[in-house]
Amino acid sequence: MRAGFIGLGAMGRPMAANLAQAGRLEAVWNRTRARAEAFAAATGVGVATDPGELARRCDALLLCVSADADVLGVVDEAIPHLRPGTLVIDLSTVRPDTARVCDERVRAAGGAFLDAPVSGGVEGARGATLSMMLGGEARDVARARPLLEVLAARIVHLGPAGCGQAAKAVNQAMAAGINQAVSEALAFARALGLPGERVIEAVGGGAAGNWFLTHRGPTMLAGRFDPGFRVALHHKDLEICRDLAAGLGAHLPLVEMTLVHYRRLIDAGAGDLDISALFRHKQALFRG
Repeated sequence: MRAGFIGLGAMGRPMAANLAQAGRLEAVWNRTRARAEAFAAATGVGVATDPGELARRCDALLLCVSADADVLGVVDEAIPHLRPGTLVIDLSTVRPDTARVCDERVRAAGGAFLDAPVSGGVEGARGATLSMMLGGEARDVARARPLLEVLAARIVHLGPAGCGQAAKAVNQAMAAGINQAVSEALAFARALGLPGERVIEAVGGGAAGNWFLTHRGPTMLAGRFDPGFRVALHHKDLEICRDLAAGLGAHLPLVEMTLVHYRRLIDAGAGDLDISALFRHKQALFRG
C-alpha cells in the first residue's frame, strides 16, 4: 500500500519519518514546500505539488494538520483525484462533526475515511509509541492497520466516523486535569523548599505517578518548555471539549479553568511553549 502524508509539523514529521523508514511512504505534501523538500532530502521520498497529486499517486492519504478548516480544505482538494477504495486517514485533532463531514464527502467520492487522532506527544510520535483512537468502518480499520501499526503502539477502534475525535476530546480534557494537578503540585513542592527531582522520584512510584509527571516534571522544574504539545493547540482542543459539553447541556469546570489559564499564557506570548508552561502560572500562586 502506497501512502502519502500531509502535514509535517511537530507530530506529522516524525510519523511520516517512521512510515518512510518502514518503506511505506510514497510522497509528502506540506503547505510550506521547503519543509517537504527538506524531509524528502532526508528520507528519499517524493514531494507532491498538491494534495490532488498525492491522491493520484497513493492508496492511502494520512493527514496531520492543525485545525478543522485545514482538514476540510485538504480533503476537498484531494477528493476529485481519489481512486476507488483510497483510504483517507486523519491524524489531526478536530471536532467529531468535522470527521463526519469528511467521511460523507470521501465516501461519496468512492474512498474510505478514518478519524485517527493520537496521544503521546512528540516523544510518542518519534518512538511510534502513540495511542490511537479510531472512528470509521471496521473493514477500513483492518485495511489501514499495517500503516497504523507503524505509527502507534495502541490502536483502539471506538465506532463509526467521529468516535475517534470524541474520544480524543475526552483525552484532552483529562490531559488538562493532569497538567493542572502536576504543575500546581510541583509549584507547591518548590514553595515548601523540597528538592523537586526527589519529589518526582518519591511520588512517581505511588498513586500520583503518571506520564506527564515523569516526562514533563523534570523539564518543568528546570524552566524548559520546549514542545511537546503547544499551549495554543491544547487551548484549541479544549474549546472543542467545551462546545461538546455545551451540546449536552453541561459545562466542564476544569476545562473552563484551563482555558482561562492558557489564554493568560497565550496573551503573555507563551502560546508556542509546551503546556507544562502552566507551571509558570502556578508558581505565581506562591509569590509574596
